[in-house]
Amino acid sequence: MTVPGPRVLGPRALGRALLARQHLLARTDRTPAEVVHHLVGLQAQAVPQPPYLGLLSRLDGFTPDGLSDLLDRRAAVRIALQRGTIHLVTAQDCLTLRPLLQAVLDQALQTTYGRRLAGLDRAALAAEARTLVEREPRTFQQLGTLLAATRPDRDPAALAQAARCLLPLVQVPPRGLWGRSGPAAHTTAEAWLGRPLDPVPSPSRDEPDRLDGLVLRYLAAFGPASAADLRKWSGLGGLGPVLRRLAPQLLTFRDERDRVLYDLPGAPRPDPDVPAPVRLVAPFDNLLLSHADRSRVLPERYKDRVMTRNGLVLGTLLVDGLVAGTWRYAGPAEGVVVEPFVRLARADRAAAEAEAERVLAFAGAGGGPRGAVRIEAAGGA
Repeated sequence: MTVPGPRVLGPRALGRALLARQHLLARTDRTPAEVVHHLVGLQAQAVPQPPYLGLLSRLDGFTPDGLSDLLDRRAAVRIALQRGTIHLVTAQDCLTLRPLLQAVLDQALQTTYGRRLAGLDRAALAAEARTLVEREPRTFQQLGTLLAATRPDRDPAALAQAARCLLPLVQVPPRGLWGRSGPAAHTTAEAWLGRPLDPVPSPSRDEPDRLDGLVLRYLAAFGPASAADLRKWSGLGGLGPVLRRLAPQLLTFRDERDRVLYDLPGAPRPDPDVPAPVRLVAPFDNLLLSHADRSRVLPERYKDRVMTRNGLVLGTLLVDGLVAGTWRYAGPAEGVVVEPFVRLARADRAAAEAEAERVLAFAGAGGGPRGAVRIEAAGGA
């Protein structure tokens, strides 16, 4: 329930608003496709667990087939989008979002491979790569080798990454299916889905910028938020003017550092004292990756324990709406291991065990051994 609140929102108020929109205050009975759409995708470069565990934490009655079926039916795909990272999104969002985020991929390619691609005829490369991956899905190693055959002076890895930037390449099943495995083989979204990408119209007085819709959807799932938050989530710069243009239809707040926050008028902003249940949040969950200031859910002192130097984002234990530990599903033999950062109250420990048992039941849905739950001794802050 949304209640009147102050124009200044502290971290606890912002955290409760975020958890409500993420279906982490109360699980939902919406379909997996509806939740994937609402969240504007789930980060998914690690396979296959994170998207499945992300939905498990949010949905009642969710089973692995609920997501695997979407991928098998081509109702959802895995593709590079926000921040240039692999996201699992609905088919329609793939077609809509990929053109909007082209600049993110362009920048990532230039930063990492710019020198190795200097002088390259990118249009010719894109045309050749499209033919190759639409003939049959290819891994990046295969694609780079084939592209280098006609460009022997070029680095195959750089050529493959150029194709990834220039074309909307989706990973095809069995990649990403629960209980199965497969290489990260790619074809184009158009070939896989049988539809073209949505065009990006030029902004005009009669036709609003398509970015408006992207901003509004972000706020629905992650607001209230600042322009810096929006950039952190999407990887796109220059969205401040979009927010200011939309401001007449939005509410504005400030955080405790006097930064302007924007929000949808009808979005949930629960009372800061609303109880937040214990939850196990998936590895690489966008809950932790979509704000410049993560303090609404991730205390700064724990950041380096959750986000490792080699780019991993661990699964996290939420207690009273804040990260209070990490967890992992280590497979049938080891089960679920929870590592709190602080000593847990008896009720919170019992709730964490129940959430871990829920993961085990989910992982064992196909039968076989389920492993066990282990709560480690609290680690130092």
